[in-house]
Amino acid sequence: MPDEVTAPRWRTPRAVILGCAGEQLSGDEHRFFSAADPVGFILFRRNCRSPDQVRELVAALRGAVGRSDAPILIDQEGGRVARLRPPSWRLYPSAARLGSLPDPQAEVAVRLGARLIADDLRDLGITVGCMPVLDVPVAGAHPVIGDRAYGSEPGRVTKLARAACRGLLEGGVLPVVKHIPGHGRARVDSHHGCPVVETETDELSRTDFAPFQALAAMPWAMSAHIVYRAIDMTAPATLSRRVISEVIRGVIGFDGVLVSDDLSMGALGGDIAERAGRALAAGCDLVLHCNADRSEMEAIVAGAGPISILSAGRLARAEAMRHRFEMKEFDRRKTEEEFDALLAGAQIVELPAR
Repeated sequence: MPDEVTAPRWRTPRAVILGCAGEQLSGDEHRFFSAADPVGFILFRRNCRSPDQVRELVAALRGAVGRSDAPILIDQEGGRVARLRPPSWRLYPSAARLGSLPDPQAEVAVRLGARLIADDLRDLGITVGCMPVLDVPVAGAHPVIGDRAYGSEPGRVTKLARAACRGLLEGGVLPVVKHIPGHGRARVDSHHGCPVVETETDELSRTDFAPFQALAAMPWAMSAHIVYRAIDMTAPATLSRRVISEVIRGVIGFDGVLVSDDLSMGALGGDIAERAGRALAAGCDLVLHCNADRSEMEAIVAGAGPISILSAGRLARAEAMRHRFEMKEFDRRKTEEEFDALLAGAQIVELPAR
């Protein structure tokens, strides 16, 4: 067991979300996280072997920072992007698979699938699900989004993403809409290079921005590492004060927790500490680092200060939203049967009462 060293409860946590290396928290990691005091943590496949093991890891991470409510994030979209996998967990269909169902089956299936995912996450102590994807892919775009999107029409993406958010919230898990203000036009994988979008603002507003604007009341969003030339000629959205203030907070109207996409991705220039400082200065509430590389994490912690009063308020509002949704009695077996029937092509007459 790691040493029982915890961060002082009076200390304001740093504006970072960090990953850990393996299935258990080492004593060295425990001491580092206790001193660094990140707002929260993110889990990956390398961290997830079995339910009991994940529960213990989640408890250890929260113990390291001395906060039982520290957010624990995970990407569990379904399809290609799923950190929890068989044999311990169910693998859910991709967004595109669900989006291919006819209406109104698609909307119901998306909500039920998200509700099942929320049940998986809550059972492990995970409170923030990095989904749904609101990006609207266009012809010729890089397939990094591809089947992670619900479709290629903004209205349909909006409707199905709203259903996914509802399913997560009904299960007591906060959704993270991504990748704001839209990754669908990227012709380069932002993990390896920086996509540049030349589309004019009016067209972006009608298409890429529209789903985010419709779901602007959601509690969390993840930024896109993309340059939108019509708004900022050089800086990707994550590092652009203009994109964040004028588009994300302005045109789209999002006032929830804005977390950067992974700072170690190839789309961003400069050293890792500079990236953290620039993202926070541009208006991100939190910066995300995923690969658990200690030297990078140390640099990010050095480059990121405590969360601001404004960001702390956004985090508190998000947590309050999670608690506002009454945890109604949930019959997992029945929900799975309904979900599987929809995937198999069962027809429904009308949507369940809201």
